[in-house]
Amino acid sequence: MHEEPKGGWSAPSDDAGEPRDHDRAPEGSVQTTAGVMESSSETPARPGTKVKSAAPVLVLGCDRSGTKLLYHMLLSSGGFAIYYSESNAFNLLGLRFGNLKRRRNRQRLMEVWLQSKLFYRSGLSREEVEPRVLADCRNAGDFLRVLMEAIARKQGKQRWAEATPQHLHYLPLIKKLIPDALVIHIIRDGRDVALSLDKAGWIRPFPWGRERSLLAAGLYWKWMVTKGLKFGRAMGADYLEVHYEDLVRQPRETLARVGAFIGHDLDYDRIQRVGLGSVSDPNSSFKSDDRHKELNPVGRWAKLLPPERVALLEQAIGPLLRELDYDLATPAGASTAGLSVRIMKALYPALLESKLWLKSSTPLRRFARLGRMAIGER
Repeated sequence: MHEEPKGGWSAPSDDAGEPRDHDRAPEGSVQTTAGVMESSSETPARPGTKVKSAAPVLVLGCDRSGTKLLYHMLLSSGGFAIYYSESNAFNLLGLRFGNLKRRRNRQRLMEVWLQSKLFYRSGLSREEVEPRVLADCRNAGDFLRVLMEAIARKQGKQRWAEATPQHLHYLPLIKKLIPDALVIHIIRDGRDVALSLDKAGWIRPFPWGRERSLLAAGLYWKWMVTKGLKFGRAMGADYLEVHYEDLVRQPRETLARVGAFIGHDLDYDRIQRVGLGSVSDPNSSFKSDDRHKELNPVGRWAKLLPPERVALLEQAIGPLLRELDYDLATPAGASTAGLSVRIMKALYPALLESKLWLKSSTPLRRFARLGRMAIGER
């Protein structure tokens, strides 16, 4: 899912969070299902206005925050094109293959993409996607639209959704290139996210800070969520924040709010009955841990982390937790951030930001790793 930067810090691994093998791309015979709020029953849209019930939906958030769960809930509701993969359109394809206004760059993109799991999971043939990419694609937004509209057309679906967590960094560009996109930012308690990231080994801190891997994971969450809040809230009415905990504890009410935002009927009973992907098979870092896999995913940190580690983590990310209405376990004034924590709080976000800038705004973007595309895998 993520590129692994050089120099000590390691973001989540390339294949982290990929769908399981049984989540194969659907065949073309998949039929349109119920659940779409048809725009024909609404007041006809004036030219240039957006029909919310037909708009594409992006489900974004920090890794291990429930993006897959909410995305698969949308797919299970009916009416959405089913694509069991992250497109990586903005965080990889739009960077790695240069200016897509040049036909040669589009050809290079397709040469690689057609060999990848991203293509195999689409359920499309080469003939159903390549001609349109070569003719109509001029940027990452065009590629994502061409791909998802081709999948929707083949499946007879009304609209499409997508969920690549790293797209959170590219929200201003995404909104510029796909102006009708609706964005759902799912946010989870940073202590649970840090625990999950640390358990999966997706964050490797500097050698001198290996004993602080949990803290490094928490700072990664803080960096991701802070950027998402900044970019998302600038979008106004096309942006919605949802807490993972609400989705788990109050699914009907939360899905009703999401459904009103995207103009789609998210019937909880239907979603549970269809149960695509992680709706019926949770994508948990603790799935293989017989001792802890049955623990409630909400507040798991309180069961598994000793008080001293919780206190250390809250020293680093406590202000953002409070801003997001999460209660802290450490009493106010009970502990203050030590020198090592203050250094990490300053160093890690700066390093992450510099890595993102180098990858997105310099010629180094041409060297973006292709591992997350799973070349040659089906």
